[in-house]
Amino acid sequence: MKTAIVTDSTAYIPNELREKYNIHMIPLSVNFGVESYREEIDITADQFFEEIKAKSELPTTSQPPVGEFVELFEKLGHDHDAVISIHLSSGISGTYQGAVSAGEMVENVKVFTFDSEISCMVQGFYALEGAELAQEGKTAEEIMARLEEMKTTMKAYFMVDDLTNLQRGGRLSGAQAFVGSLLQVKPILHFQDKVIVPFEKIRTRKKALKRLFELFDEVASSNEPMRAVLIHANRPEEAEELKTELAQKYPNVEFLISYFGPVIGTHLGEGAIGLGWYKR
Repeated sequence: MKTAIVTDSTAYIPNELREKYNIHMIPLSVNFGVESYREEIDITADQFFEEIKAKSELPTTSQPPVGEFVELFEKLGHDHDAVISIHLSSGISGTYQGAVSAGEMVENVKVFTFDSEISCMVQGFYALEGAELAQEGKTAEEIMARLEEMKTTMKAYFMVDDLTNLQRGGRLSGAQAFVGSLLQVKPILHFQDKVIVPFEKIRTRKKALKRLFELFDEVASSNEPMRAVLIHANRPEEAEELKTELAQKYPNVEFLISYFGPVIGTHLGEGAIGLGWYKR
């Protein structure tokens, strides 16, 4: 049984890994006024952060049309028996439901949809592991069972450096953003029940990063095999430095670097840092 792996652009899997594991990607879009850009195709993360500096209004974001899913699933059905479609949390986007609807429309392939209940490269971990298992010849049912098992140890925390985008996007009141900026508050966010909620408020960026590392250490110090990812919003050098620091301390962990692209970056803003992981 040959199984194809599909995910959406908010997994922010580096191109070389997508190509290596033959992971298919459906893009979400960011919209500046009447101009719409498919992330990872029409606009890169770097271009997005340049563009947003010049705009007074935050862009809006939109999920892929159901027709794009149908077209891809039918194409994959020509040489696959099954498709596993892995998407960002259904609590923050209708993308997963779009994949479910498309899967019910196609007749030449069986579609399994998976709600990651998370986003960014931690969502990408599901796609990577699924693709590895597919290459090993595992059935779609076996792969889905492993993805559900991964959920039990999958964690991610995000530190927001600048509260402006949360405030401009209506996720934080103007007064909260103003006071938070004055006090140098760096909120740490996480996914809970499929939505992004505050985990802790930390004073200063340095202390917030220290707290992220403490949360990671609670799991990584067990010496069990793990995968982890550092995610940055236009801070590649800092992410590399943090990865080097962590890799030296935790030889049991395979570290990757990823980024917040346009859709997620719209809400978190430039300078955000994330750390996500799961047990192998």
